[in-house]
Amino acid sequence: MNASNSRVATVRVVPGKYRPLICLLTACSVALTISARAGGFLEHTRQGPLKGAREIVFAVRGMGPDNHWYANFGQYSPKRLAGKSLFTNGASLRVLNLETGQQRTLLEDAQGGIRDPQVHYGGKKILFSYRPGDTSHYHLHEINSDGTGLRKLTDGAFDDIEPTYLPGDDIVFVSSRCKRWVNCWLTPVATLHRCNADGGNIRSISINIEHDNTPWPLPDGRLLYTRWEYIDRSQVHYHHLWTANPDGTAPMTYYGNLEPGILMIDSKPIPGSDKVISVFSPGHGQKEHAGALAIIDPNAGPDEKGAARRITKAEDYRDPWALSDNCVLAARGRDLVLLDAAGNEERIPVLAEDEIKAGMFCHEPRPLVPRPREPALADRVRPGEKTGTMVLFDSRHGRNMKGVGVGEIRELLVLESLPKPINFTGGMEPLSYGGTFTLERVLGKVPVESDGSAHFELPAMRSVFFVALDQNGRAVKRMQSFTGVMPGESLGCVGCHEYRTSAPPLAQHPIPLAAMRPPDVIRPVPNQPDVFDFPRDIQPIIDRHCVECHNTEQADGRVILTGDRGPLYSHAYFSLTVNGQLADGRNRARSNYPPRALGSGAAPLLDKLEGGHHDVKANEDELSTVRLWLDTGAPYPGTYAALGTGMIGGYESNEQVIENDSSRPETIAAKAAIDHRCSSCHGKNSLPRSLSDEIGLSFWMPDLNDPRIRRSRHIVFNLTRPDRSLMLLAPLAKSAGGHGTCRQPDQPPGSGQVITNRNDPDYQSILSMCTAGSRRLNEVGRFDMPGFKPRPEWIGEMQRFGLLPMELDPDHDPIDVYSVEQAYWKSLHHHPPPVPQH
Repeated sequence: MNASNSRVATVRVVPGKYRPLICLLTACSVALTISARAGGFLEHTRQGPLKGAREIVFAVRGMGPDNHWYANFGQYSPKRLAGKSLFTNGASLRVLNLETGQQRTLLEDAQGGIRDPQVHYGGKKILFSYRPGDTSHYHLHEINSDGTGLRKLTDGAFDDIEPTYLPGDDIVFVSSRCKRWVNCWLTPVATLHRCNADGGNIRSISINIEHDNTPWPLPDGRLLYTRWEYIDRSQVHYHHLWTANPDGTAPMTYYGNLEPGILMIDSKPIPGSDKVISVFSPGHGQKEHAGALAIIDPNAGPDEKGAARRITKAEDYRDPWALSDNCVLAARGRDLVLLDAAGNEERIPVLAEDEIKAGMFCHEPRPLVPRPREPALADRVRPGEKTGTMVLFDSRHGRNMKGVGVGEIRELLVLESLPKPINFTGGMEPLSYGGTFTLERVLGKVPVESDGSAHFELPAMRSVFFVALDQNGRAVKRMQSFTGVMPGESLGCVGCHEYRTSAPPLAQHPIPLAAMRPPDVIRPVPNQPDVFDFPRDIQPIIDRHCVECHNTEQADGRVILTGDRGPLYSHAYFSLTVNGQLADGRNRARSNYPPRALGSGAAPLLDKLEGGHHDVKANEDELSTVRLWLDTGAPYPGTYAALGTGMIGGYESNEQVIENDSSRPETIAAKAAIDHRCSSCHGKNSLPRSLSDEIGLSFWMPDLNDPRIRRSRHIVFNLTRPDRSLMLLAPLAKSAGGHGTCRQPDQPPGSGQVITNRNDPDYQSILSMCTAGSRRLNEVGRFDMPGFKPRPEWIGEMQRFGLLPMELDPDHDPIDVYSVEQAYWKSLHHHPPPVPQH
């Protein structure tokens, strides 16, 4: 490691071309060609708060191996990728002198990482994140602007990145101290944290179970940051701009939360205006936040599309800094660039040829100048409190609430979104099939008054959301986002999906009824679990009311609802999903569904169990169980310990490598048998030819309207009773105990069955493949099997978090994964400090 200001590198431009850029930032009174072309760069800079800047600080480092915008620290979770880092080695922190074109190096580490510099208000020191070459974690550091006084502020087995100063000299940063993993990838999560100026008193100021990124103070003292969420909507489409007070209170959407398909990140205020400059990274976001640059005017409201104006067509810009509303500094590829509001650009090459060949890039340019402090907002958090309060003005007030009558909403179901302690893949399997990625906990219910208002306590520092329920306990409207309170905070909302620029109709309802009394305490739902598990909680109800008609022998309506296990899911779980019985829709790029469109409000399964299907009539406890299961995302397992386990043909890092049976001898023989007996009618991409064969269906976004889905591997193979696999029963003659639904070409139904007896060699080959899969599943175990053992990575994280003993022997010591995860979630709760004894 070398901390020095002695290294000098000459900029790769000729002085004559570089001089306009120097004058632009230093407000020199020189007539500039660029000034006329750019429409007033110089004048804006002269009058701006950054006049006099002669130097720029920036970081130099490579690009990590992962293409996700957030995956640039830490390591991958799967054991097969153990030790594969999400960062590259080799970095420096430099200062470019705009008058001389020379650079000086403040810090250089050939094996380390340096990122996210932020200049202090006084312009004399720089805050940044640094990973020394002999370590694997980034931590906050400061260094003087002359390269002296390097000091470490934070420490520990976590990553601290993207810091920013607060006006009182506290620091807000993003940290993996939140102890959770990305819900749809195999990398760690980092959320908003705060610490004192010396790095002490670190505390979380976020309730997110997913990433928060790039916090920055607004001129009014609030924090602007990127929040990623996907409660009841697509996991890859919603990562937009939010604000919060520096203590974490009052989280509020700033811009874009209703518009899917763009990552808005690295946003900073434009001096002298209400506007911000932001990166608009396309789709699910590009590596290191690369995207187009856009200027956002929030005065039209957070949902106004026209409030954002792109100033670049290209989508390879990073880390913008607005010197004025007509002058933006940014990184682009290996260069620094300067742009005006029309997108005209001047490049500032700063890397030497050997650095370019080594794969280095420029990152995070900032003017090295003093700047004004924002107002310091008073803290509203009371750390000694366990709860905060929420006031809902009128649950009927909002967008897309047509048809909801007065008094129709009787209660709010309060749900908690639960973080993942580990993850292995980009899909949701086996948590759901095309639905939720996340387990949700039932906290309970609170009453809604006749005027639609509610007033209740919430546990502090928990990611919660609400479902509006009718008199029958069925969902009328879902929140499709999350909220929460900091300790002692009082938070309010107008209604369900209300317009953010509207105010409550005070003339009609001056004081909500619920606000005229003390807050309600959330009432737990009696006789119900808080986290639902399909085999444990739902299958027994299906067995009592449905399996008599919907089994492998009878299969009324061609629907099988037995608890038999397929390669990833049970047959009942898969059948309910693909036959549209759950009304889920939770992984679609869509917000604000109409009333009674999701969960228990629209699920045909409930209609059937309530008496709408022959003589089926479940009791009230059973109906309550099914309603709550539907409204908590209808998961298959009730534990994250099921991730990456108990599957034949499962996915890891989006590759089907978990017990892929395609090359097993039994599978090779079965493929030949299926080709021989089935392909003449079905073709080769209509029926699965192995336990892992997806026949072209998406494993994470399946099209439920594709007719092949009802012949997918999840239903045609039975790994509990291999001889009851539909792949065997369908072509087998009824006289031999089969269904006889398949027939030879050109033969009428019921005649010329494909397989006439169980001794047929092709029948035996297919049976052998199913039996081998069943045997292997029993060996590896699924979450609902006796003696189930979670993956070593899950155990390792629970040991790291102090929830399992380090001396645990996973081969012999029993593990109650449900209770361990309950302890994990509880460990993340807010625990008030002890009251001092006098």
